[in-house]
Amino acid sequence: MMWLALALLGQIAALRLIDAGPLIHYQHYRLPGAAFANPQFRWALAIVAAQAVLVCAGLLIRRSKIMDGMRTLGPAWRIAGAFAVLLCAAAAVSRDRFFFAEEWTFGAAIQLLNCGNIFLAACDFPARGVKAMAERFNALVGGEWKQRVTIDRFALCAALWIAVVSSFFAWLVYQVHPHVADEVAYLYNARYFAAGEMAMPSPPDAEAFDVDLMDYQPNQWFSAVPLGWPAMLAAGEKLHAAWLVNPVLGGINALLIYLIVGGLYSRRTARIAVLLLCASPWYLFMAMSYMNHIATLFCALVAFWAILQARAKGILWPLIAGLGVGATSLIRPLDGAIAGLLVAAWALGIGGTRLRFAGLAALAAGIVLAGAVQLPYNKRLTGNALSSPLTAYQDKHYKPKSNAYGFGPERGLGWAIDPYPGHTPFEAVILAELNAHSLNTDLFGWSTGSLLLVGAGMFFAKLRKADHLMLAVIATVLLAYAPYWTNGGPDFGARYWFLILVPCIALSAQGLEALYRHNDRAIIAIALLCLLGFLVYIPWRSVDKYYHYLRMRPDVRELARENHFGRSLVFVRGERFPDYMSAAIYNPLDLHADAPIYVWDRSPEVHERVMTLYRDRPVWTIDGPTLTGGGYKITSGPSTAEILH
Repeated sequence: MMWLALALLGQIAALRLIDAGPLIHYQHYRLPGAAFANPQFRWALAIVAAQAVLVCAGLLIRRSKIMDGMRTLGPAWRIAGAFAVLLCAAAAVSRDRFFFAEEWTFGAAIQLLNCGNIFLAACDFPARGVKAMAERFNALVGGEWKQRVTIDRFALCAALWIAVVSSFFAWLVYQVHPHVADEVAYLYNARYFAAGEMAMPSPPDAEAFDVDLMDYQPNQWFSAVPLGWPAMLAAGEKLHAAWLVNPVLGGINALLIYLIVGGLYSRRTARIAVLLLCASPWYLFMAMSYMNHIATLFCALVAFWAILQARAKGILWPLIAGLGVGATSLIRPLDGAIAGLLVAAWALGIGGTRLRFAGLAALAAGIVLAGAVQLPYNKRLTGNALSSPLTAYQDKHYKPKSNAYGFGPERGLGWAIDPYPGHTPFEAVILAELNAHSLNTDLFGWSTGSLLLVGAGMFFAKLRKADHLMLAVIATVLLAYAPYWTNGGPDFGARYWFLILVPCIALSAQGLEALYRHNDRAIIAIALLCLLGFLVYIPWRSVDKYYHYLRMRPDVRELARENHFGRSLVFVRGERFPDYMSAAIYNPLDLHADAPIYVWDRSPEVHERVMTLYRDRPVWTIDGPTLTGGGYKITSGPSTAEILH
């Protein structure tokens, strides 16, 4: 228990030394010198130092046993390879090379220190408890199941767990409110799709209702995001439960992952993989959001599962696989291209049995059938079937080719998180390192680094054809995203790499099996890491980052209810994002409806025009978070517009 308590305190202290927070930037460690100089962090540094002394002493006492164990793991190059995977992204890269070297050294030391701590906790676990845990683990995941893997009670319980936990996070942490600009655009789009419209009428004053990713034209107003995810989200919007769509899809994805991993490996490996999925903060937090990555994964998983079925069950399944690929492209076009490439390669016999010509034709037909939906949609909104709303929006508001695929000096939107202007292969390496660090942090939230079992799976397990397929998926995703100018930032970990989630948990399952065969105390170590992830990492990430992330808050919703705004005009003072956009999402589709109308008080001229447009409504003024430093605050109202005007 002493080592477990020390691991708990050590992870709390290590997280306290990380500068993450709710504003958009990559997280970095507060290094020992800076931490010692600040009394707020000195205690955390002291705990890490004490942990280092105690763990080093404990490892020295057991050094002969450790060396014997490492020799039985395999040759030194395998051990070095596993640790290289674990430590390669121990810190996020910085412009200052010397600072990065120092931070990487500190981050790697923290990971190794916690590896040693967890090792000692597992070693000191009572033998009777180890035996009981191993028996329960084997009873849960079962032996090697020779029959076809189907959805069973285990899979359903895992899916229910994911749906319930992510729904709870969506309610408690995310507060049923969008926090990223993309999410606001998705919800707007879903709302008018649910109302049966392809676009909204133009607002009475475009400057007063200015929302990012919304395209304003003389005769229409529409979201510029790809149509696939808003169309799915519209089903939830129709039921007034859009916030539950991702949690439900998150649970369904668990079932698909269970079937796919079970089909490629075994039921035992599938169960271990799904257990790890249930413990993944990256997946659970993504499922609580309104982002489109869970839906993208769902469509891609449908495609891969259908190809698995297609080899034995006729022509319908390749068609379903094609529809899945096409649907993926309607949500995230580049992910659709990646899924299409992988599914096509698999169907052509790379890594599996080649489909017959009829099956290949059905696959192609499904891709074309689903993907072609984009063409009339483009034509309706942009006037050009080959020009997407997002491309037209980017070209209108930024320089041409700023969001185009490929390398070049004109790439990029000038974001603060963009390492350099333009995009080059060198910048692609930087973005890959930032993504790898996010993956190492968020995949499982382990103090040892989340890639611990991935490295073990790659270097300690006997690699099979399925493992090579997983590595091929990872390589394809990484290479495909290298020519794109951004990695999506640190909003939800390595979110542009979200398709590698399944390969990562499959390889992690293989790594756990390899370590378990070597020593059954590996189960204790991983169970303790998962426990600490739920006790320490998830609460920390929830409170430190995702609660009121980017200063997006649902206060306006509560102010309207408490103060009975009713049919009123509400001026929102502050920046477009987050101040206005956090309120704008509560506007009705009909901007003349008998409901509060939220407008951006961006200038005296806009204020004057809006007062004229809504002269018959009571007027409120509220200050946003960038002005108050906290929540929204009513500064005036209700006043009569006619009198004020």
